[in-house]
Amino acid sequence: MTINNAMIIDGYVDEPACFGVPPYISPYIRYIAGALRERKFEEEEIHYFTIDSVRADPHTAEELIKKADIVIIVAGMTVPGKYLRSTPISPGEIESIFSASPGLKVLGGPIRLGFSYEGGKTARSLGIQAENVHASQADIEAFVFDILENSSTMRDVDNCIHRFRSVKEIGRWSTKGAFIIKKHPDYPNVVCELETYRGCGRKVHCSFCTEPFYGASDYRPVDEVIQEVARLYDHGARFFRIGRQPDILSYHARDTGSDILQPDPEVLLSLYRGIRIVAPELRVLHMDNANPATISSYPEQCREIFKTIVQYHTPGDVAALGMESADPEVIRANDLKAMPEEVFEAIRMINEVGRARGVNGMPELLPGLNFVHGLKGETKKTFQLNQDFLRKVLDADLLLRRINIRQVMAFPGTEMYGNDELVTKNKRVFLNYKENIRKDIDLPMLRKLVPLGTVLKEVLCEVNDGNIGFARQIGSYPLLAGIPAQMPLGEFIDVVVTGHGHRSITGVPFPLDINTAPASLIRELPGLGKNQAVAIKSMTPFSGIEDFLKRTDQMKLNNAEVLKDYLIFSQK
Repeated sequence: MTINNAMIIDGYVDEPACFGVPPYISPYIRYIAGALRERKFEEEEIHYFTIDSVRADPHTAEELIKKADIVIIVAGMTVPGKYLRSTPISPGEIESIFSASPGLKVLGGPIRLGFSYEGGKTARSLGIQAENVHASQADIEAFVFDILENSSTMRDVDNCIHRFRSVKEIGRWSTKGAFIIKKHPDYPNVVCELETYRGCGRKVHCSFCTEPFYGASDYRPVDEVIQEVARLYDHGARFFRIGRQPDILSYHARDTGSDILQPDPEVLLSLYRGIRIVAPELRVLHMDNANPATISSYPEQCREIFKTIVQYHTPGDVAALGMESADPEVIRANDLKAMPEEVFEAIRMINEVGRARGVNGMPELLPGLNFVHGLKGETKKTFQLNQDFLRKVLDADLLLRRINIRQVMAFPGTEMYGNDELVTKNKRVFLNYKENIRKDIDLPMLRKLVPLGTVLKEVLCEVNDGNIGFARQIGSYPLLAGIPAQMPLGEFIDVVVTGHGHRSITGVPFPLDINTAPASLIRELPGLGKNQAVAIKSMTPFSGIEDFLKRTDQMKLNNAEVLKDYLIFSQK
C-alpha cells in the first residue's frame, strides 16, 4: 500500500496528568507529527484538524480525509470536564470519519483505556464498523511510527507489536513535530502541554487512577524538554504549561525506599531557568499537578521548588493537589496520597510562597483541590468531612484557585472497576453537597481571590452567547469572565471585576470607553443601576472626565470620583 499523505484528527484528550482541549494541544499530536516526519513525510503531507474544525468545515475535512492514505484519530477523556467552546469527539464521529476514508485508519490515545462518555467502554467495544481500523493498544505515536517503513510504504499492520514509546523517541519526535502547532485553529494563541515524565512513582496506587497504566516514572532529560520548548518557540509558541506529569515535584526525584520520592530542587531550577533562556518572550508558563504527600514528606525541598516556580513562571499559576477525600476511612480504603492535615499544610505552604498578586491581576501561584466521589468506604459522613475541611481552609484565610468535584470514572484494570456503585447510591447527596460548596465556599473564596475592582490583564475573548461575551486569561484553570455585551472574538482585553458568581466573575473592559459602550456595560460600573446607565448613555458623547462629571452632577452619583478611574473618552 502506498502512503503519500497523512491526516491527524485531534478528538481531544483529558487525563489526570495530560490536557489537550483547545486552546491546549496535547503532546500526542506533536509526537505523531514528529514520528511521521522521521518517516520522511514532508510537512505539507501532514494535515491536522481538530474535531471542532471538522465540524466547522466538514466539506474541506472530508475531501482531505478521502485523499489521505492514513487517517489518525487521537482521543480519550478519562476525567471529562466542562469545556467553554469545545466538545470532544463522539463514537459516531469516529465512525463517520473512518467510514469516509478509503485508506488506513488508526485510533489511539487515552481512549485505549476506555471511553468515559459511553459508560467506560473501551476503544475496542465502541462498535466501529468501518473497515481497516486499527486501535493502538499502547502509544499511538509508536504504533504510527512502527507501521510505516517510510513515506511510501507500510509494514504488516496486523503483526505490528503494540508498544510504549521510549524517552529517546519522544525527544526526537517532540522537536520534529513542533511545526504542527501552526496548523492548530487557535494558533498563535495555543497552549503547548509539555511532558516531563509519566507513570506513577508510588509503590501503592490510588484505587481509581489510570496513570499506573503507563508504568513506572519515565523521566525525560531536562535538556530535551528545554530543546522542545525552544523548537516550539521558534514556530511561534508563546504559551506553555508543564502539565504532563502526575507530580511536578517528583520530576527526577530520588527513590529513598519510601512510598514518596525525594524531590530534587536543582532539577526544577534547571528546567525553569532553561525554559526562560530559550523562550525569553513567552507569555504564559504554568504547571499542573503536585502531590500533597510529597510536600508533607519533604517540606524544605518543596518550598524551594515553589519559590523557583514563582521566580520563573507567569502569574495565575495553579498547583492542582489530588486530595480526593478528607475522610480518613476513604483515604485508607483507596490508598490515597495524603491525610487532611497534610493537605492543609500543603495549602498553607503554597499560599505563603505564591499568594502575592502578579502583574496580570491574579495571584502568582495558588493550590487547587481535586475531590473524587464514589470511592470505596464513602458514606454520607464523607461529604460533611469534605465540607468541614474546605470551611477550615476558608476560615484560615487561605486561598484556593479552584475546587474540582467529580464522580469516579472506573476503568478496566483499576481497583475501582466494578466497585463504583456508590456513584449512584449517593447521587442526590452528592448533588446537594456540590451545590453547597459552590455557594458556601467557592463564592466567598472567589470574592477574596479577585475583589471588586481587580483588573485582570490579557483576557482572551472566546465566545459570544446572546448578549454576553465570555473571556479568559490563557493558562491553567483560567477564571471565566462574563461580559454583558458581544465582544470581538480572538482579541485580548483587560477586564475589571464588577461582580462574582460561584465560579466566575462579571466584568467590563478596562478602561471602558464611555462614549461607545452600550448601556449593558455602563450599568456594571460601581454604584450604577439600569436607569442611571441608560441616562448616561443618552448623554454621550463626553469630551472628557471634566465634561462627564459636570453633566452627570445632576444625577448625584455617589461614586463619581471612583468612576473616573474606570473610563476613557474616545473622540470621533
